[in-house]
This record gives sequence, structure tokens and C-alpha cells, in this order.
Amino acid sequence: MKVAIIGAGASGLMLGGLLKEKGFDITIFDGNEKAGKKLYITGKGRCNITNLCDTDEFLKNVVRGEKFFRSAIYSFSPQDTVDFFENLGLKTKVERGNRVFPMSDKSSDVIKALIKHCYGVKFLFNSKVTKISKTEKGFEIKCQGGSEVFDKLVIATGGKSYSATGSDGSGYSFAESFGHKIIPLVPALCPIKLKENVRDLEGVSLKNVTIKAEFDGKKKEFFGEMLFTSFGISGPIVLSLSSYINRAKNVKISLDLKKALSYEQLEKRLLRDFDENKNKNISYILKGLMPNSLVTFFAKKCRLDLEKKVHDILKEERKNIVEKLKNLPLEFGGLYDIEAGIITSGGVSLEEINPKTLESKLVKNLYFVGEILDIDALTGGFNLQIAFATAFSCAKNMVKS
Repeated sequence: MKVAIIGAGASGLMLGGLLKEKGFDITIFDGNEKAGKKLYITGKGRCNITNLCDTDEFLKNVVRGEKFFRSAIYSFSPQDTVDFFENLGLKTKVERGNRVFPMSDKSSDVIKALIKHCYGVKFLFNSKVTKISKTEKGFEIKCQGGSEVFDKLVIATGGKSYSATGSDGSGYSFAESFGHKIIPLVPALCPIKLKENVRDLEGVSLKNVTIKAEFDGKKKEFFGEMLFTSFGISGPIVLSLSSYINRAKNVKISLDLKKALSYEQLEKRLLRDFDENKNKNISYILKGLMPNSLVTFFAKKCRLDLEKKVHDILKEERKNIVEKLKNLPLEFGGLYDIEAGIITSGGVSLEEINPKTLESKLVKNLYFVGEILDIDALTGGFNLQIAFATAFSCAKNMVKS
């Protein structure tokens, strides 16, 4: 049985090795000069291979495609992923938030393990596929080096973000050529643009804050760390929020700078601070409540004169300070473009794919695995687990058939 896999990324490598072990004749095509090019930069070069939480918790972190993905995650769990790499000699460790990394903190070691797993697989690098045709004999694949016919075809080309790693979106064109619907592509896990000028805040980091969004009748919030960029905001909680608002039409964003304190508790603290510092400028009080670099921005939002003495601050102004500490509005200006997204949201419509086998419902012996599917999740190892689990399900059922 000859199987062609387009894409030597996480899902393609996982699938290729699993099928080779079962005696399949496997060829992996990739336009890059080596395997795992996007894997190399994953997790800031450390490669967060999975998230070692239970299945129910895992599925809560899947933004799109949760129902479809259930079958795959039950077939190949996060613990299965850890065991898989450990058996290949890759030592792993679990960090905060159940995130699993290689002990070495090197993504290159993850890639080496996957290549080891693919022993015997034929790789065709620098071989960008230009055309795929379905014939009576199978799938004819044409690339720079010529053409070849295969019994089965798996498209594992990934998404469209980080195109420098080879994610040029060609897989979507192949899918469309076979009649598949592509859910519009938008960035996921990406920075958010702001309409207001925040260049003076570039690099300012905030910890233990909550970002909140109201969009199209829904609400979402995340607690943790974020930072300001030259044109907006980024950081873990911002990236997570972006995956929920990337298709929304009406978005309002705000920050709770003091999540641990209620309005009443903040009011009491301010009254105490005011009483103890009556003759000082209001800027002195604000510097005790937030990073110094945020004070001017915050004061503008409150329409406060930073030189104003505390004893001259009106009750309404004090109430407004409390309100803005709990609900500091930011002017949403959209998301950064798809190149900035850690992953791509959208892709091959799940309605046209068998969730157990990952086979196309439209074309027999055609399969899709990994990020090319309309599935995406939050940061923390969830998206690589999706790649590994869909590849495993595909291999398992291909062997059965």
C-alpha cells in the first residue's frame, strides 16, 4: 500500500512513522529542505509537545472543533503523547499549567525523535507539490522532481501562519480541488491591535490582570500576564482572547487591573491612601496602584490632571478611578494579520471529514490531519496534541481498513 503524505510537520511525521511500522510504503513530500521547520520555533524554541490534563479539561481548551476532536483525543491522549516520546528516548518534564516540554528545552530534540520514529520513510525535501490528480490508479502527485501515483493521500500541510516555515496555504487549494469547503482563514493566538496610540507603553508588562471582552452578545475573560506592543497588546491572556474574538463583528475590551480586590475593597484602600497623602499629587497615589509607566495612560482615561493634589480630588473623580481600575477600556482595532498568529483558525470543513478515520467524506482514500482542519485550541500544548492525535487516529483506522 503506497501512501503519500504532504507535509513533514508534527502530524505528517507522526503519521508517517506509525504507518511505516505497519508495513506501508510511505513517502513524505515537503517544500522545505528539512523536516519539522515550524516545530523548531514552537514554544519559543522549546516545543510544548502536549498538555498533561485530563480529557475533559483538554476539550475545554479547544476553541473550534471540540465535538469533532473527541474521538481523536480518546484514541490518543496527552499521556499517550508523553509515553510515545519517552519510548523514543526523549526525556520530558511537566511545567506550570500541565505543559509538557523536552527535558533539554530544545525543540530540535523533539524533531530528532520524530525523525527517528520515521525510520524507513522516504522523504522528498525541496519537493513542493504542484498538482494532484485523482485517476483510476490512485492519486498522481506532481512536484519539481516528476510525478508518482499513490493508493492513498494524506494532506498534512498545516495552516497559513508563519509562511516562512513553509505554511503557504497550498493544502487548502488541494482540498478545494477535491471539492472540499474551506472555512475562511483568520489568525488565532495572535496580538490585538488598539486604535489608540500606545507606543509609549511598548514593552510594559502587566501581571495578575484580567482582560475582558464583550462581543456579539457573548463575554469572555482571561487572568494572567500581558504586555503592550507598539500597536496594541500581546501576551498569554491576549493571545487566548484573540482566538474567541477573531470572527466577531462588535468587540469591546477592558482590563481589570485589580482582580483580587472588589470595588468596595478598592474604595476603602483609596480612601485610606487619600487620607494619608492629602497634600501629595494624585500621581503619587496612582504609582502605588500600577506600574509607573502606565500612570499617564491611565490618567488620560480618567481625565485626571496628575498634578492635582489629593485633597482636591472630587468624590466623582475618586469613584471614577475605582471604576477604571476594575474596568479600564481599550479601543479594539482588530487583530494582527494571519502571519502573526501562532496558529490558523479555519480550514477544511469538519462536516466533510470522518472524525474517527480523518478520511474525506467526498473522496475515498483522501485524508486530512493536523492544523489544515478547522480545529484550533488555546496555548499550552493543546494544538500539537491535536496534530498528534488526529495523525494517530488516521493511522489506526487506515491500518484497520
